[in-house]
Amino acid sequence: MNQDGTVRAKQRSTVLQRTLAAVSAAAVIGTGAVLVDVGAASAATTNLIANPGFESGLSNWSCTAGSGSTVSSPVHSGASALKAAPSSSDTGQCTQTVSVQPNSQYTLSAWVRGSYVYIGATGTGTTDPSTWTPGTSGFQQLSVSFTTGASTHAVTVYTHGWYGQPTYYADDLSLSGPAGNPTTPPTTTKPPTTPPTTPPTTPPTTPPTTPVTPPPGNLPKHVVTGYWQNFNNGATVQTIAQVQSQYDIIAVAFADATTTPGAVSFTLDPTLGYSVAQFKADIAAKQAAGKKVIISVGGQNGTISIRDSASATNFANSAYSLMQTYGFNGVDIDLENGIDSTYMPQALRALSAKAGSSLIITMAPQTIDMLSAGSDYLATALKVKDILTIVNTQYYNSGSMNGCDGGVYSQGTVDFITTLACTAIQAGLSPAQIGIGTPASTSAAGSGYVDPSVVNNALDCLAKGTGCGHFKPSTTWPTIRGAMTWSTNWDAKNGNTWSSSVGGHVHSMS
Repeated sequence: MNQDGTVRAKQRSTVLQRTLAAVSAAAVIGTGAVLVDVGAASAATTNLIANPGFESGLSNWSCTAGSGSTVSSPVHSGASALKAAPSSSDTGQCTQTVSVQPNSQYTLSAWVRGSYVYIGATGTGTTDPSTWTPGTSGFQQLSVSFTTGASTHAVTVYTHGWYGQPTYYADDLSLSGPAGNPTTPPTTTKPPTTPPTTPPTTPPTTPPTTPVTPPPGNLPKHVVTGYWQNFNNGATVQTIAQVQSQYDIIAVAFADATTTPGAVSFTLDPTLGYSVAQFKADIAAKQAAGKKVIISVGGQNGTISIRDSASATNFANSAYSLMQTYGFNGVDIDLENGIDSTYMPQALRALSAKAGSSLIITMAPQTIDMLSAGSDYLATALKVKDILTIVNTQYYNSGSMNGCDGGVYSQGTVDFITTLACTAIQAGLSPAQIGIGTPASTSAAGSGYVDPSVVNNALDCLAKGTGCGHFKPSTTWPTIRGAMTWSTNWDAKNGNTWSSSVGGHVHSMS
């Protein structure tokens, strides 16, 4: 979600289009990532990477599934370069673990050639960076910067392509920054199966697991979720009391990061003219009417990082404190700058232990974050599915994607929604945990707005096999949970068109 009135809410930092041929040199791609002009010289002064130009073959490097080799042409410099061949089930990823120092700044760069080539680093102890290029006929330089965490002594750098995409080349990798202590045992960190920003192609299949039906949380069988904006970006300014009655779950956007790692706080925007006392009273009134009001954590600009046990505990304690202070029924996880599938589940379980079985937990991942069980968001959801209420994937700002049947579908269609919902169900989430997220108006997102009838048709397709497009699921899921929109404010600005149509449809489902 974006709090800027120009760049729309919940808009991804990069809108992926399968037809995208090139990106402007020096364009920002993701958190801290910059695509450097082809003619720019590397700023690295000390290179911590061993065998950075692959002059010694694959020495010091490890490539998945035997995908890597070295070639004498094409090269960026020297006599050799990396050649890696992705497959339909492997990205052709090559990695090296490098000793670093805690609380230090580093810049990773590489010269790459080919389609959908990525570089990045994991195990940084902060937000793991990555960047990519959709394609280049010659070598171009990619670069990302990051700061290590307080206890980080090693990071894993990587380069890879994407599933089913052509061979790529990489040369002259560099990691500049203070050298670490080589006697410190490097931590073993598995690079991400799905980086934060990825092209629309088929991820590897994971076997279906037995779905777990989550605690009901005193909610209807089918629910409508809407985000309420604690800021004014041109949409209708509302109080909680003014939120349309069709919304069963109201997610207050957003909690704020604090100086304590993992901890969150909340402050009403003073420009709204909304007193804390009235805010609390309005929440209580909605709850008396059978609604749930939760606090959303993150958004596009959210910087909350939960990457160790201490920050997980801080998150649980602070989130529970907000629940007690304002009367929130639970939390929504909307972290669009990365999520740790080890420590976020730990945080949510700690919160659940405090709040009890009535706790509402929702998530709003970007489409790209739900393509396989190896994706951090879907992996997180699967680890907490016994206490998870609903995952409202953002089916917008995402370009084209592969569905559960392997076909490529464009956003803004029934097929796009149904095949990607199918992917999450096949991965192991219960249909009762799946919600469809779409913008409330054309002004609410950068792309992907659909007429409410498309949402209704997608729900019918998933629930009873009617209203489908090209894709029709082999079985139906009558318990499909419902729909979500960003935001109740944009919905009001658009004459409540979304909630009137989709809300009525959801509540009429048997």
